[in-house]
Amino acid sequence: MAYVPRLRKEYDDKIKSSLTEEYSYSNVMEVPKLKKIVISRGVGGAVADKKLIDHAVDELTAITGQKAVATISKKDVATFKLRKGMPIGAKVTLRGYRMYEFLDRLITSALPRVRDFDGIKANGFDGRGNYNLGITEQIIFPEIDIDAVNRIAGMDITFVTTAETDKEAKSLLTELGLPFKKN
Repeated sequence: MAYVPRLRKEYDDKIKSSLTEEYSYSNVMEVPKLKKIVISRGVGGAVADKKLIDHAVDELTAITGQKAVATISKKDVATFKLRKGMPIGAKVTLRGYRMYEFLDRLITSALPRVRDFDGIKANGFDGRGNYNLGITEQIIFPEIDIDAVNRIAGMDITFVTTAETDKEAKSLLTELGLPFKKN
């Protein structure tokens, strides 16, 4: 039997049925699901020091378990001394089993390591059922060796769902285990 991540199994067994009851979907294909998770990181000092991009790519690769890629600028910006085609960040897109494994590690081990953590804000929805979360320090992930970090930097995590509304997406992400703040 093939390996199935814990959150994927929980989604198939419990979350689909509870969302169907809550929103009374007529078809099982209407139930929202998590399509992908995109972790991105801008590196402002990359114009002056090209090694910062390599560090960002290596850290994202260690955190996600999948090779990250450098993002390049699309146009010239003279005030930032930026030219078209220069690397300015790093990103990785997770789908399938790696996505569920990353989400499980984020919920169970990384977010509880945030200082004074009382939940994540629920105002990061975009109106189309996607959620954006900003992390201020990469050292909350256990995969990062604190002694090897040369600069504390944050990252953006985007959860892309098939939900039609923000309410449905919040219900899905809450069922998956994201700890939203109570209003």
